[in-house]
Amino acid sequence: MAGRIAITPRSISEGGHPALTVLSQRGYDLVFPAPGRQPTEDDLLRTIPACVGYLAGVEPISRAVISASPMLRVISRNGTGTDSIDVVAARERGVAIERATGANARGVAELALALMLDGLRQVTWSSETLKSGRWSRRKGRECRGRTVGIVGCGAIGRTFASLCQALEMTVIGHDPHFDGSGETLSFPLAPLDRLLAASDVVSLHCPATETPVLDAGAIARLRRGAMVVNTARAQLVDGAAMLSALESGQVFAFATDVFEQEPPEMSELLRHPSVILTPHAGGLTDESVERATMIAVDNLLRRLEDPGDGERRG
Repeated sequence: MAGRIAITPRSISEGGHPALTVLSQRGYDLVFPAPGRQPTEDDLLRTIPACVGYLAGVEPISRAVISASPMLRVISRNGTGTDSIDVVAARERGVAIERATGANARGVAELALALMLDGLRQVTWSSETLKSGRWSRRKGRECRGRTVGIVGCGAIGRTFASLCQALEMTVIGHDPHFDGSGETLSFPLAPLDRLLAASDVVSLHCPATETPVLDAGAIARLRRGAMVVNTARAQLVDGAAMLSALESGQVFAFATDVFEQEPPEMSELLRHPSVILTPHAGGLTDESVERATMIAVDNLLRRLEDPGDGERRG
């Protein structure tokens, strides 16, 4: 055998994926630390030290796991983010980190759109109300002419913007890391404070930050009655401040696909009737899983079988 490769993304760790057969055909032994669920650190510590490659999902990959894995040469994410990985520890150990950049952009953007429409038209609230035996209605809001503020203008944010523009919404963006090189935006950028004050909907599409992007101060600067959609990282939103904003009417609705831990412990915020929840399903489409898996497998093989190519690519 050419070595072991661990497979952990929930979308492929239980049922497999045809792209994984390429790894087996190349002589690699595939191991699944936690089929169908997100692995714990103990799961990883039992498995990763014997692996040369690691096709990773969104689970935290700590210094302890990386330090205990002397054979590990590459961690290949089936998505874009690397904030769940101790990148410094990987760099110190010479472990390459690869990302499936853009693979799930369409899937996540479409879910953000669905969540926005759900909140504006109160679909989930209406469904739950009817199921409880009550006939009650809330007045909804149409998209045309409203302003959506997009925080994070990478592939997902740009795709979401195009969907909103098709609905005749005005789009403004904010991204301190966007330098304009190689990509032209179809919407203007603005400082965060201006975006918050101008937007009827704010959608988050940026990496995790040390402090919440939407803390109590930022939420207070939102246009009153705005909706917030988060398909990026749970840490971007101050939960206590969001709950207070929902209670006061400062925020009309909050939709989130991401949580501090998965599955989440149900809190007062998550139980709130104006909160819409989905189980980190943004990239969980047939098409996104296909693209992400193919790219992640290609990245693994490139790093394991032609490391010089990885060095040339930087």
